[in-house]
Order: sequence, then structure tokens, then C-alpha cells
Amino acid sequence: QVQLVESGGGSVQAGGSMMLSCSVSINSFDRRCLGWFRQAPGKERESVAGIGRDGRTAYKDSVKGRFTISKDNAKNTLYLQMNSLTLEDTAMYYCAAGPWGGAGARLLEERSYNEWGQGTQVTVSS
Repeated sequence: QVQLVESGGGSVQAGGSMMLSCSVSINSFDRRCLGWFRQAPGKERESVAGIGRDGRTAYKDSVKGRFTISKDNAKNTLYLQMNSLTLEDTAMYYCAAGPWGGAGARLLEERSYNEWGQGTQVTVSS
């Protein structure tokens, strides 16, 4: 009965902002690692940001200072605030959850995650 559903995607102009949400139906939400990944046409999926059980975060270098990952344990919801968007941010964005979000969790590695959402498209135009 595990389910992750992204929302909030769409089209924005370069320099604009967008907030993505991920509703997570899973046990022990607060103990897990949670992350955002993205995949552009013709490219492999890459990590964007991750967050651990205690709020520790990690970001891809290209989004540091522009994106913020957060979670609401009471709502079982994951968020990604994206600011100063560029054309290179255009991609399908996926949220993911993994079994271990404690000390030592590799928040930006795909192998840390075993549950994935269906994705939401983000398109940035000039």
C-alpha cells in the first residue's frame, strides 16, 4: 500500500519559483530518508536533494542556494521549494523514500531509495 504522489509541477519562466509537493503513504515516514530526483529528456536520472529523519539535508551542487527540501512529519508530505529557476532545471521530477534516514544515510544516492513516485513535469522557459 506504499504510494508517493507528486504535485505542483507546471511551466514557469526563467527566474521564477515553484513549489513541489509529495504526498507519501508509507509506514515510519519520520524515520526514512526522502529525496527528490529529476530526469531530463535523453539524460539519466540525477539526484536533486535529500532529507534525513532528523532534518539533515543534502543538495546537488547545481541547486544549492536555490532549492530547499523540507518535510512535514504530521502530514507525511515532502516539499521542494525551487527558486531562480533556469532552463537547465527543466525535467521530470520524482520524489522517493528509502528505509533508512538516520546517521550515515546517503541522501543523494539512488541506492538509498526503494519507493518512487510517478513524477511531475517542470518546464522552465525563457
